[in-house]
Amino acid sequence: MKRVIYAKKGGLDAIDFVDEEVPSPSTGQVRVEVHRAGINFADLMMRQGLYGAAPDFPFTPGYEVSGIVQELGDDVEGISIGDRVVALTGFGGYAEQVVVDYQRVWPLPENVSFDAAAAMPVTYLTAYHILVYLGNFKSGDSILVHHAAGGVGTATAQLAKALKSGNVYGTASANKAAFVEAQGMIHIPRGDDFVKRIKDDIGGVHHALDPVGGKHVMDSYRALRNGGRLYVFGASSAVKGPKRSMWTAINMWRTTPRFDPIRMMNSNKAVFGVHMGMWKDEDVVRQHMLELAKMMEIGLIDPIIDSVYRFEDVALAQKHIHDRGNRGKVLLDFSPAN
Repeated sequence: MKRVIYAKKGGLDAIDFVDEEVPSPSTGQVRVEVHRAGINFADLMMRQGLYGAAPDFPFTPGYEVSGIVQELGDDVEGISIGDRVVALTGFGGYAEQVVVDYQRVWPLPENVSFDAAAAMPVTYLTAYHILVYLGNFKSGDSILVHHAAGGVGTATAQLAKALKSGNVYGTASANKAAFVEAQGMIHIPRGDDFVKRIKDDIGGVHHALDPVGGKHVMDSYRALRNGGRLYVFGASSAVKGPKRSMWTAINMWRTTPRFDPIRMMNSNKAVFGVHMGMWKDEDVVRQHMLELAKMMEIGLIDPIIDSVYRFEDVALAQKHIHDRGNRGKVLLDFSPAN
């Protein structure tokens, strides 16, 4: 079998491939033949050595896959060989075969494609955890989400509609305005004063989702109304392009605000750091995934797929994301060649 690795930290030339024996599942694990693997912006950051939670080099990235169960370890319940499944791999998803703890594997409804399944876990899980679990979302709540045309942005728009939200503001480059508005969001061009726009319109949002980091975080905080919640779940401003730029990364960390809890008391605002890969309560994750699966099965959510690349073209796929070209999720195709 083939597996993608990051041989070293760096640009797209750090991506390589290895051939190895098919892994065997241990007790409580299953082996999945991967058909699709999702790409997330975190994958790009960890390739550049800018993601603290990543393993040591060399390693295989990939948080999420969809495919077919090929082998079961002992003490596996509720899953059978031949099942179409979606799985959270943590790391290692960029491979033709993966071994995963069975509690992080879910059978797919017949009407859900491998594409939609692989596009769902990280982005929708993040958005659902933010809005429903942390945010205690109420009908009519307003939202601000940055990188609105990306995976979490489009997931947020669909969940907002399902939850009967109020205004949803989405920041994105000007050439993505029509796409963002088609998702039901109010587009604010990247670089515009989104704080002023939101304050003028509605006085502030209930929820602000910020994957940008750096000084951008404080602007998102200012866009909140009294009692609002800010969720920081990324640091895309640390990455300037395919090549690693330490100055860009250092500037992001240098400009990230330090919140004073005493001053925050007066505004009754909350700040959450969100990283679902580091979330420890498996029961919460499973419940989130079950709820999302129900929503997908009845059509309340339907992941938007930007493009699917054969895994041999993973460098091109990541460059597409570096270039901010994607509208929705980018996937890798690991399905067996015909």
